Amino acid sequence: MERERLVIMIEVAVIAGLATLLSLVKINAFWPNGGSISLEMIPLFIIAFRRGWKVGVLTGLITGLVDLLISPYVVHPIQLLLDYPVPFLLLGFAALFVKKGQVPKVTTLIIGVIFATLLRFLSHFASGVIWFSEFTPDGWNDLAYSAFYNASYLVPQMLITLAVLIVFVKSYPQFFNVKKI
Repeated sequence: MERERLVIMIEVAVIAGLATLLSLVKINAFWPNGGSISLEMIPLFIIAFRRGWKVGVLTGLITGLVDLLISPYVVHPIQLLLDYPVPFLLLGFAALFVKKGQVPKVTTLIIGVIFATLLRFLSHFASGVIWFSEFTPDGWNDLAYSAFYNASYLVPQMLITLAVLIVFVKSYPQFFNVKKI
């Protein structure tokens, strides 16, 4: 049991580090007030589907906190929560649709990724409406602008993540089937 916990702790650390590194390689030319397209969600979903939602949530929390340390933009303590640890820990909930230790089917993987990305979107959306409405262009509604702004990078990021995960689960399904140590 202790050895298995150690292996999980190592996986969490490696995945959080990998997600952080992948977050630094990004397309952010279109979003002047935060947000970008990167591959950071891929390892977070992998650990969630591999180890379950609790480990996925923990890994997302760690990733969000490390992201906060690397590139913070904080205007309020609640905004800090809504833009850093909360959206990434919410990605772990993708695993709610898969039984722990089983290889996710493509449809369950798609449902889980869409669900968790929607949760992440809602966190960024709330932050945008409450704290960043000053950036709303003239003629736009604050709600519509925050929804458009956040969806404009999260939807492409989700689609790229889904494509990679589907290829991964079809090519290497045994990776998701964790054996007891």
